[in-house]
Amino acid sequence: MAYDEGTASRVRKLLAGQRHVAEKKMMGGLCFMVDNVMCCTISGRGGMLFRVGPEAHARMLKEPHTSPMEMRGRIMTGFVRVSDEGTRTDAGLKSWVKRALDYVATMPAKPPAKKAAPRKAVLSGAKAKAPPRARARTDPRR
Repeated sequence: MAYDEGTASRVRKLLAGQRHVAEKKMMGGLCFMVDNVMCCTISGRGGMLFRVGPEAHARMLKEPHTSPMEMRGRIMTGFVRVSDEGTRTDAGLKSWVKRALDYVATMPAKPPAKKAAPRKAVLSGAKAKAPPRARARTDPRR
């Protein structure tokens, strides 16, 4: 399932005044990074993920429409999943984005990740042709 582009547009408007905002497709959705730190994600499974910090995690789970963020069977402390009902209104979405921004502002900015070296293209087919080799010289005078 793809993430909701309408919600993405609403989040972009809320983050328009922020500096150093970037979008990354990851975790099956669209992640909004602030100062190279994950702030919130529009999930491909529906709803959104918000970074609220480990101290506020239990308190935020008492809010309506929330559940723990689970990844590969582990609860990710410091993140909460908010269902579509919790972000349906502009006020609800703004409240959650503000909470995430407030927490991210307490974190040190991360330097940009180094880009990986480009990978060589993988040739298709069972037997890929190797590049031609240089011919060995048969005339010793050359």
